[in-house]
Amino acid sequence: MSASPIFSSAAMGRPFIFSLPTSFPPCPEKFAEESTKRHATKAAQILAAIGAAPKLAAVVPASRLDVRPVPEMVSSGIPQLDSLTGGLAQGCLTEICGAASSGRTSVLLCALARATQRGEVCALVDASDAFDPASAAAAGMEMSRLLWVRCGEKYPWRKNHTAARRGSTAGGSNQGMPSGIPQVDENGYGFSRWESQLGQLLKVTDLLLQSNGFGMIVLDLGDVPVQSARRIPLASWFRFRRAVEHTPTALLVLEQQPIAGSCSSMLLKVSAGHAQPGNRPAHSGLTYSELLDQFEITVELLCSRLGKKSERKPVQSMTYFKSRAAWAG
Repeated sequence: MSASPIFSSAAMGRPFIFSLPTSFPPCPEKFAEESTKRHATKAAQILAAIGAAPKLAAVVPASRLDVRPVPEMVSSGIPQLDSLTGGLAQGCLTEICGAASSGRTSVLLCALARATQRGEVCALVDASDAFDPASAAAAGMEMSRLLWVRCGEKYPWRKNHTAARRGSTAGGSNQGMPSGIPQVDENGYGFSRWESQLGQLLKVTDLLLQSNGFGMIVLDLGDVPVQSARRIPLASWFRFRRAVEHTPTALLVLEQQPIAGSCSSMLLKVSAGHAQPGNRPAHSGLTYSELLDQFEITVELLCSRLGKKSERKPVQSMTYFKSRAAWAG
């Protein structure tokens, strides 16, 4: 240590002694480098101690896994789709997005028909009451193995529209409203048209995933507006993903646009291609009338988190298949 006299203008006759350090801290770059080395050394020591334990010798850190564990795959009922993705993953969440009349319902019917033919019990949570049992039976689905959950009444928002506006004006009361979804719609009212349906869908899905008795669970949000579907909290999708892990259940979500984010293990986009009209009906007196026999459906694999971490999208990411009408034979 060294001492240095310092004088002030207020007391020139009284010297003040301050101790000054003989060494100064290193520069920030050198300090950061040394800190990084210390953390790396400590991490290596911890990993070595874990590896020395007999019960933890076979444990590999997730950061060192080049290949993630591949789940069991089941057939989707469409050979072209199975060749592209390997099928539908069990214990994972798969998103199928597309606009109206894009072919997503055809994928839904084929997947449920194939699952019921395998002897599995399936569940369909229909948020907009758009499921057609006649079309499902024509696709080969065994209806006795399907649980069809229809969410909400036909127009539940009309009965509660006035009461909800009064509650929001009086003090913003949301008693009796499903939790987890914002209570204000795009028009500023206190009750959204799809609030009841989405609230029931979240509750029913939790019950179905906890039952562990279904081979496939499908959430049909195809007719729900994108603005309303995106109000489903991301925490709900994380909860669904955790609940379906390590189970033989394949969880499918049909939607207009992706909404589950990183919670989905596979993201598929379907779009309609060229339509092929059939012969003109013989009994029709209209010379310009035609029947639609089939149309081509394009399926694109947008994202897959089932393989290596570096492989988000394979080289072959698109396939085609044709959907035929029931009267086309």
